[in-house]
Amino acid sequence: MISGLDYFRELNIASVLLRLVLAMAFGGMIGLERGRKHRAAGFRTYMLVCLGSALTSILSQYLFVQLGTVWAEIAVTTGKQVDVSRLGAKVYSGIGFLAAGTIIVTGRQVKGMTTAAGLWASACMGIAIGAGFYECVIIAFVLMFLCIHFLPVVEVYLLENARNMNIYVELKSLDELGVLLSHVKAQGVQIYGVEIDRGGEEYHRYPSAVLSVRLSAHQQHPQILAALSEVHGVTMIDEI
Repeated sequence: MISGLDYFRELNIASVLLRLVLAMAFGGMIGLERGRKHRAAGFRTYMLVCLGSALTSILSQYLFVQLGTVWAEIAVTTGKQVDVSRLGAKVYSGIGFLAAGTIIVTGRQVKGMTTAAGLWASACMGIAIGAGFYECVIIAFVLMFLCIHFLPVVEVYLLENARNMNIYVELKSLDELGVLLSHVKAQGVQIYGVEIDRGGEEYHRYPSAVLSVRLSAHQQHPQILAALSEVHGVTMIDEI
């Protein structure tokens, strides 16, 4: 631990101000990238989540100190005790409701998982800030910032060059599926899984299929998608 920060680990006006400002700044910076992509939770949401979590952690410490000093006689009379971890635990469970609202499940993929995970991590960071664990907060913030702002580039590169891929295809009719599979095999692609959705007129949905395939070493994802999009009967194709 850094001894120079001991004063700010105590519960005083300066430490409370520092913790709340750090929570706003760090939470906001983590949420900037989500906001730029117009996600459900962005700059202000992350800021408020982190700030609220820090405030909860500070409140836990405040109640613990008060019951041990100013409210000591009342605590003895009533037999009340404070577990400083209980309010923080409620934050962990409560953030689940907020994070769940950012997750969207469509017929072919799930969106919002990164935003939900970011909100949860931001809440955890806020609790650490409120507890005055500054060294851990700095390390966690740097790693979270890297995950959200820089690792997407690495993720895209790895996905684009992966040999396995999942392809979502919508067809005018299921009768076209056999033609599609034959065309996939003609490309030298190995098919190891097919999930079929027959659609339905009542929902005005075309039949669809999700193909799990393995490419050869020289093949690229855009090349395969372009080739399959030209198959007769294919109305939509996308990688998921």
